[in-house]
Amino acid sequence: MPRILTVDDSRAIRMIVAKQLQPLGFEIGEAEDGIDGLAKLQSAAYDLVVLDVTMPNLDGPGMLAKMRESGSKTPVLMLTSESKTAIVSTLMRLGISDFVLKPFKGDELKTKVLKALKLPADYAPAGAPAPVAPAAASPGERALVIDDMENVHKKVRSIMPASVTLDASLNAAEALGLCRANQYALILIDGDLPDASLASLARQLRLLQPKAVLVAMALRTANNAAGEMRAQGLDDVLFKPFTSVAVETLIARCFQGTQELVVAQDTFVRLAGYCGHDDKLDGYFQKLSAQMKEAIGKLAEGCFDSAVLDASQLPLVQPIRAAQFMAEVCKASADCGVNLRVVGSAELAVVIAGFQDAKSLRLFQSVEEARAAA
Repeated sequence: MPRILTVDDSRAIRMIVAKQLQPLGFEIGEAEDGIDGLAKLQSAAYDLVVLDVTMPNLDGPGMLAKMRESGSKTPVLMLTSESKTAIVSTLMRLGISDFVLKPFKGDELKTKVLKALKLPADYAPAGAPAPVAPAAASPGERALVIDDMENVHKKVRSIMPASVTLDASLNAAEALGLCRANQYALILIDGDLPDASLASLARQLRLLQPKAVLVAMALRTANNAAGEMRAQGLDDVLFKPFTSVAVETLIARCFQGTQELVVAQDTFVRLAGYCGHDDKLDGYFQKLSAQMKEAIGKLAEGCFDSAVLDASQLPLVQPIRAAQFMAEVCKASADCGVNLRVVGSAELAVVIAGFQDAKSLRLFQSVEEARAAA
């Protein structure tokens, strides 16, 4: 298995690189600057380094120079936001295999990584299952906060429901990179972002995320903040300092009502997570149960006798209700003659262990493991 070290002071960029390359079966290591990168190279062997040019402490060219001075011939793929010929020529003279311009597309990164590793363009890890088109991301599962203060990221993360995956960026460039790699239902933007025009950023985000709700974060003391933010292309305003009630109300208003809770494609079914107050969970489970029974019926109509059910995001705040739901799923699949291989956590296994009607469900730790058991 090829091992790749991604070196970048931006955690968001490291996440994007890892997300794009891990499906190829690569093992990804991370370092936040050149000094950390050199230490990682000394402690373990890597087949390729994906290296950012501009970093604090020790930048990409500085790290590369020290690598070559030490005799390291590990291939290096450089990430740069500069496309000037002189700069690119300098990088090539330093001994890089190739370079990728930021912001980059996932396919471009994969192509150049495979080329640097001397692997075929259609490379797939040994024993990998046949590729399956990913299920469409369900609205309400992912949000993005753009603010140059990390404390704001922490505050939003502490308030967001556990079922919402929250990404964070410190500037507009990182945010646009994340928006090229993910689908968001909600994007929170600092109304006074220092490195970008709010109106310009809003237009770019609209192009990349046409279905997302764009919400500005502004101080209550600002005169007519709501009107100003809407004039610049935002949908709404969240006033700082914000409360958990304000955030949860915003989440419910943005996407909870229209969320598709069951996403099915061929023989793969995925349950969306829950966003909202615990006292609304019963309604969520009722809707989830109806959609799941419909999905099982369609599997049977298509003459599929087995399928993988990804229940890893099923909320377990009310264990008995979760177990009841799984029992309903078990009965519906048995009635239709569909064998479900369920992906779920150890906590879910404990929850359904006490329900006789759900004991026949076999749980797997990952989608790959469940597919391999077919």
